[in-house]
Amino acid sequence: MLNPIDTAAVLRGGRAAGIHPTQIHAGVAWWLGACLVVTQQAPRLAVAHDGDPVSAQYAARLARGATNAQHYRCHVSIVVSPATASELLDIAHRLDQAPGAYITHRSGEVSIALFDAKGAPLTDESGLAAIRKLIDEDHVPIPVNDASRGIIVELKEDAS
Repeated sequence: MLNPIDTAAVLRGGRAAGIHPTQIHAGVAWWLGACLVVTQQAPRLAVAHDGDPVSAQYAARLARGATNAQHYRCHVSIVVSPATASELLDIAHRLDQAPGAYITHRSGEVSIALFDAKGAPLTDESGLAAIRKLIDEDHVPIPVNDASRGIIVELKEDAS
């Protein structure tokens, strides 16, 4: 694995969090996107961020990872304007109960909050432990073929 992370320290409490770029890096967002789609068996995913340029970079990488998750052909809706976590959850609900990811960057720390299809923060039981294991064992999902890649749709209007 290129640029490994301490998953026990970074993936906890329904999110991945750490100081950018020493504890967490944009590649982790790609891994999380792919793993979230597979663990949640998600045909759709909602992604939003707080508007910070680092958050936007992580959101874009997470979306690309989600579109490359095995055979799921995940349809990722990414809010490219600043949004709140509650706006993300509203969008996820409108996308037929899609899981979601909300990225923030404050004081050097990146936080990627992960939500299941019901809008609840991901727990070890609902997928976080499985994601941690996939990353630890270097089994981050990749597409089975080009036809299995998903798509990214940018939501440019206000999230509300």
